[in-house]
Amino acid sequence: MAAKDASPLTAAQREIMEIIWAQGEVTVTEVREILEEKRKLARNTVLTMMVRLEERGWLQHRNQGRTFVYSAARPKAASLGMKVSQMVDRLFAGSPEDLVTALIEYRGLTSDESERIRKMVAQAEAKQTPTRKRGKKS
Repeated sequence: MAAKDASPLTAAQREIMEIIWAQGEVTVTEVREILEEKRKLARNTVLTMMVRLEERGWLQHRNQGRTFVYSAARPKAASLGMKVSQMVDRLFAGSPEDLVTALIEYRGLTSDESERIRKMVAQAEAKQTPTRKRGKKS
């Protein structure tokens, strides 16, 4: 498998990945047919984009006769995580605390959402190694 590229997906790449995450396995022709519902695209354009996604570590393929059948090599959550990280860097000067403050102050949280978030934070803290914990002094 290709080395994983940590840069976020472009809008066109994300559109292809959304199709693959929804379908599970697809051929280039199947992706092109789905995309053609919105706009005309040459098969070679779709093929090139899918080859690049595979080079970046987002897709993998298997041979079915002479046809490549593609599937996601990374879960959808990986893309969302990259996008959120990019948003935190761009909109909140890299501060996750500012993101959470904006969420709480402008949208609000239900008690169920608050409880689920508390559990997620506790799980994330439990997974961190002592050297990775931020703001903790030994």
